[in-house]
Amino acid sequence: MNIANKLTLLRIILVFVFMGIIWIPFGLPMNVVLWTSLGIFIVASLTDFLDGYLARKLNLVTNLGKFMDPLADKMLVATALLAIVDLGNKGLLPVGGFPAWIVVFIILREFMVSGLRLIAANHNIVLAANYWGKVKTVVQMMTIIVYLLPIYNSILNMVRMVLAYASLGLTLISGFIYLWENRKVFEDQN
Repeated sequence: MNIANKLTLLRIILVFVFMGIIWIPFGLPMNVVLWTSLGIFIVASLTDFLDGYLARKLNLVTNLGKFMDPLADKMLVATALLAIVDLGNKGLLPVGGFPAWIVVFIILREFMVSGLRLIAANHNIVLAANYWGKVKTVVQMMTIIVYLLPIYNSILNMVRMVLAYASLGLTLISGFIYLWENRKVFEDQN
């Protein structure tokens, strides 16, 4: 396993650490829980950029990496968004809740893309993430970061909502583009 794939594996491990900190707060003040969770999320997000950079720079792109990297991203983003919805519903976030229906669209898009990848894998085709999927992931990660900030002010709250809806828009756009670019996988099924 090369260094890029090890960083992807680290991101998956950090998802579980994030879950433990945010959902089992060990009696810590919510401010501490949010700052700690935010730090873990940022480190995990940085591994996403670092593993991709190293894979390309050192020519370490593998089929395992093409499969595991987007999966690790989905795990990280879905877990963090569900935690934000949960904490918001409990009144534990300074900004309030994140719209759960946006999370549903994000997760449904990920199921569609993963399903397409499984169909392609049945034909020994590995579908890598495209540009729009990468932009979507970056915006989703930025959205999560601003929602986890244990700070409230009206400008930051506006930024949070703009990013939430930008995440939704990019989720839908990138999903449609991904399905369209890879429609050949479906056509081969006939």
